[in-house]
Amino acid sequence: MTTATDFSRTRGQFHLPDGVTYLDGNSLGPMPHGAMAAATRAIEGEWAQMLIGGWNKAGWMAMPERLGNRIGRLIGAPEGTVVVGDTLSLKVYQVLASALALRPDRRVVLSDTGNFPTDLYMADGLIKMLGDGYELELVAPEDVADAIGERHGAVMLTHVDYRTGRMHDMAAITRKAHAAGAVMVWDLAHSAGAVPVDLAACGAEFAAGCTYKYLNGGPGSPAFAYCRADLCDDASIALQGWLGHAAPFAFDPHYRPAQGIARLRIGTPPVIQMAVLDAALDVWDSVSMKDIRARSLFLTDRFIAAVEAKCPDLQLVTPRDHASRGSQVSLSHEDGYAIMQALIAEGIIGDFRAPDILRFGFCPLYNTDADVDRAVDVLAQVLAEKRHEQPRFRVRHAVT
Repeated sequence: MTTATDFSRTRGQFHLPDGVTYLDGNSLGPMPHGAMAAATRAIEGEWAQMLIGGWNKAGWMAMPERLGNRIGRLIGAPEGTVVVGDTLSLKVYQVLASALALRPDRRVVLSDTGNFPTDLYMADGLIKMLGDGYELELVAPEDVADAIGERHGAVMLTHVDYRTGRMHDMAAITRKAHAAGAVMVWDLAHSAGAVPVDLAACGAEFAAGCTYKYLNGGPGSPAFAYCRADLCDDASIALQGWLGHAAPFAFDPHYRPAQGIARLRIGTPPVIQMAVLDAALDVWDSVSMKDIRARSLFLTDRFIAAVEAKCPDLQLVTPRDHASRGSQVSLSHEDGYAIMQALIAEGIIGDFRAPDILRFGFCPLYNTDADVDRAVDVLAQVLAEKRHEQPRFRVRHAVT
């Protein structure tokens, strides 16, 4: 297929090991070629030479908002509404607490059973600490829209289900939440860089996401948080870190939140990781999210059709409907873990999610038609020859 974005050029910007077909960018993106140079520059050219002066001379302190603006372009967020730092778990806690503070008369958070566990853990921990009748209500993903009601203070959802690839209708659910008087919180971990997102257009109050999946920021790269522009100056802050203070270097013992998105900062920026993320974001400068989406649907359609033709023992879990599909394909099989290990041994890298899901992420920046075809051919061979029944493929590793 032809798009305005040159995906052969973007593929050339990544380090992709020989003999490997990488379909796990929905878990950890590959290393952009610019990452090593960026890390070296931050370590040798800045830290080593400038020492503590790097905070001023190299602009380290401004990185959270500067990188936030770069990510904002990919998620429909205006300048000054996204900040980078900390982990996704912390950012989820932070924005959910801010959302609940906007509706102090409501005590129920609505989420779904397909939400990523850390989101539910953070919500549960926050609710336990708040006490006073707060509760977390969970419904099936397909029942969310009908479940939203006037008792909900916040609706907190992951846009694309990490396990199945099912995608919520962001605009419709946000409208429903607002009609019921609830505040909307989106987790964009499997959306940012994967599917078009327009936070400003849908009017969601808060969002958070990670940068090590489709944005290719590297293992442990920092998360981001979004706050709607009209709320940034007044959002209540639960995690009152020193860099979210109005004057961090006044060392005031009393917390005064900064104006704007800076109030969602917590701790010291991870400068070297942010330097790598900055380089990773360079790849996106000439990329259209419309083209990303068109190419993603082409690749996932091709993969689904080939799997169903050649691997009838696998059950499709991901929605066929384009409007309900993210940028991954999930298949179920009772021996899913062993099958994935057998695939990895052949250089086809996806991953497994309990209890029986084989996940394949498709990233148009570097995945090709040939990647799809090779993955399906090897998958069919593994199943036909029952390679996955070898004992070595049933040994569980710490990371699946």
